[in-house]
Amino acid sequence: MTDNSSLFGHQETKFLQSNGLKMACQSFGEPANPAIILVAGLYNQLVRWPVEFCELLAARGFFVIRFDNRDIGLTDKMDGAKAPSFLRLLLRHYLRIPVETPYTLDDMAADTVGILDALDISQAHIVGMSMGGMISQLVTATYPDRILSLTSIMSTSGERGKGIPSLRVSAAMLRPVTEQRSALDNAVDIWQMIGSPAYPMSDQEVRALVMAEHSRSTNPAGYMRQIAAIRAAPRRKALLKSIRVPTLIIHGKQDLLVPVNGGIDTARHIPQARLALFDGMGHTLPKALLGQFVELIVENSARSLNN
Repeated sequence: MTDNSSLFGHQETKFLQSNGLKMACQSFGEPANPAIILVAGLYNQLVRWPVEFCELLAARGFFVIRFDNRDIGLTDKMDGAKAPSFLRLLLRHYLRIPVETPYTLDDMAADTVGILDALDISQAHIVGMSMGGMISQLVTATYPDRILSLTSIMSTSGERGKGIPSLRVSAAMLRPVTEQRSALDNAVDIWQMIGSPAYPMSDQEVRALVMAEHSRSTNPAGYMRQIAAIRAAPRRKALLKSIRVPTLIIHGKQDLLVPVNGGIDTARHIPQARLALFDGMGHTLPKALLGQFVELIVENSARSLNN
């Protein structure tokens, strides 16, 4: 049997009621410490936040919470809700034609705040990656009394032309499963395409991680519903300008899924945001950089004490 402890950890998974959903979460560190909530990206289960990263944050005095967003992992699925077609989403993006989606990023922001409510946490630091960065931006702007500091990793502002993948990458993200190519094959190919070139992983290593995650849960329909929520989201420029808490933007210079101009644009709109760019980093959290990320987050969170 494969040992998944390096991915899953040994934390107990708890189930909380949030925004009408049963949501799965895990925690690290002492509940009495300042809370930091981690918001995962598109179709990423909570285990995409490395155990080492969580433990490093806990060792620096945080109570760390990672959770499964709606429609992913062990959290409730939106079964039966149909996502709009990719063509409709393209029309929405390029022609601003309205489109109905099963839920929005604002709904997922409310889910995140609901996790804090369920844990009786009045204020927390928030860290989000990719789609989770978008959600974290919304939480910070929409619930300003709940957030002490914001870290947005490999994410974007929602502005047109910023943080948009190439057609090649977009096509790979939507590549159908065939008799010759399984969902696992596609997932490995995508990971390698958008990964960090200075911190490569072998196909075998990536396949083991993806298989371990899929063994926990899989919900392909949720993938399209989450893509719809991202594609249909309005621009966040005005909301970003309203953010007043200490903000850190982390981005890889070689990110092909959310190109670095998305992170740069996000930092440009948030007053006094700090921008940290990493050479050789794509759309992953390289193990070799986790310690640096933690130090930056700790430094950013300390700025909240002066607010």
